[in-house]
Amino acid sequence: MFPKYFVIGAVNAALAIALGAFGAHGLEGKVTDHYLDVFETGVRYHMYSALGLMLISLLDKVLGGSRKVMIGGRLIFAGTIIFSGSLYILTLTGFSKLGMITPIGGVAMIAGWVFVILGAAKQASK
Repeated sequence: MFPKYFVIGAVNAALAIALGAFGAHGLEGKVTDHYLDVFETGVRYHMYSALGLMLISLLDKVLGGSRKVMIGGRLIFAGTIIFSGSLYILTLTGFSKLGMITPIGGVAMIAGWVFVILGAAKQASK
């Protein structure tokens, strides 16, 4: 998992910063305040997940490799794409039905963190 997911996390952190700048400067006056807030929520969770992936990859290295931690990282990454990506597209297109898939991404991220907890707890009990 390390360094692949560390790199994925770092790339996503850079993307979150770039998208945050785009939202703050490129969308102002082009979308409503509501949609700016929606976009900002996507950026915020994108960054949280990016930093989380980097930490998870370091944890996995310390633990010596854990299948549950790896599954957790994959779920968090996929959840971020679905959650934040749907919010970005929703803001840019106004296609409100897209908001129906956003919770799927949130559930995937939560499940990912549960897997990380289980993997770390299993290693701690050894």
